Amino acid sequence: MKSDFLLAITQLAAEKNLSKEVVLGAVEAALASAYRKDSFTATQNIEAKIDPTSGRVKVWAEKTVTAEPVDKRQEISLKDAREINSEAELEDLIMVEDTPHNAGRIAAQTAKQVILQRLHEAEHGAIIEEYAGKEGDIISAVVERVEPKQVLVSLGRGEAIMPLPEQMPTERYRSGQRIKVFLLEVARTAKGPLLVVSRSHPNLVRRLFELEVPEVFNGVVEIKSVAREAGFRSKVAVATTQAGIDPVGCCVGLRGIRIQNIVTELSGEKIDVVSWNEDPAIFIASALSPATVVRVELDEAEKSVRAIIPDRQLSLAIGKVGQNVRLAVKLTGWRIDIKSATEADAEAALAGETVEGAAEAPEPVLPGEEPTPVAVEKEAAKDEEGEALPLTTFETPAAPEAAVASKPAIRFAEDLRPVAPPKPEVRTRKKKKKKANLGKDSVKDGIKLKKKKRGAVAEIEDEEEYI
Repeated sequence: MKSDFLLAITQLAAEKNLSKEVVLGAVEAALASAYRKDSFTATQNIEAKIDPTSGRVKVWAEKTVTAEPVDKRQEISLKDAREINSEAELEDLIMVEDTPHNAGRIAAQTAKQVILQRLHEAEHGAIIEEYAGKEGDIISAVVERVEPKQVLVSLGRGEAIMPLPEQMPTERYRSGQRIKVFLLEVARTAKGPLLVVSRSHPNLVRRLFELEVPEVFNGVVEIKSVAREAGFRSKVAVATTQAGIDPVGCCVGLRGIRIQNIVTELSGEKIDVVSWNEDPAIFIASALSPATVVRVELDEAEKSVRAIIPDRQLSLAIGKVGQNVRLAVKLTGWRIDIKSATEADAEAALAGETVEGAAEAPEPVLPGEEPTPVAVEKEAAKDEEGEALPLTTFETPAAPEAAVASKPAIRFAEDLRPVAPPKPEVRTRKKKKKKANLGKDSVKDGIKLKKKKRGAVAEIEDEEEYI
């Protein structure tokens, strides 16, 4: 019987993945609770002890030393107390072994319930203790069940949830699928341990680089910042702590094998690895890759920057739906304004000084007013006798030569295109009737047969009969 009890304890510890000492402690607490309700008072201090070698159960109860005990469950005589402890005195509290010989059905049922409850608590405590140290790390998991608002995954010993915001929008999960997840949170709740994992967190990319790139794991290459739009694209800024090492090349690997493994784990998500620099202008220019930056204008007070991009690469710098510049803002922490080279030159020309000799712009005309003629009076016209005519004419003065030279006339594409010669008149030609192929119907003596429509008989052009 005793060996069966120890065997059951050992088997239970193996099933629950707990140590034998933890299971014995849970059983002892359950037995003490059950015996308290059946054989002792509710407020009495009781302890149950199980011998790990023999499996014998002993119950110790706390009793008060009195001269004449009234309630034997809580009191003990001085004579009996001194047999246990020779220094016992009246009104002392001593622990006395008082193991009940027969436990009732209610006590046994209570012990079973308490044992199961204590085992669950011990199991939950072991799970929290194991995964609390792994918070913020990457773990292999297996998808167990897919629900509308969350995905339940198994971490081996515990079960975790992946809420909808922590899922990648481009992935479709199925039961039994093996994935790598980022352990986001470990908490203790009334229902047990709560483990929250993520597939969309930026640190998932950081941990994958540590797994695939030994230089990152050893600290030779340092990941300064990560910007990510899960499922679509990520940007990673890396720097080296040792001279002579290419941080971007270390992360990409030979023929891109290292970065390709990370992309495969993230279901095809594109990853841009850029070089980090202390100079914000150089770092921002690298963050906007693959576009080329002509120049960068910094405003440190507003922590904003204006990047000048060639006209042909403006869409490349902005990215699809602004994705490239959005990730660059997250990566650098600066507010970036994208301008094309033509637009920046035009703004600089408008903000610059007025060209020397340029004509002043006329004053605006208010509605209902007649424009004032800004003109130069010509020499008065004279008649044949030399007398001046009374009428005076005005015309708008010509712009100075300097102004005309500084502002060339606008030429349109239609003006630059060579004029095409006029198209010749198309004459319609009458279709000639096709001659019948008489080769097959001709004979050797020169008599030709004329084909007619279907069903007609061929006529012989020559009057002579064919013999």
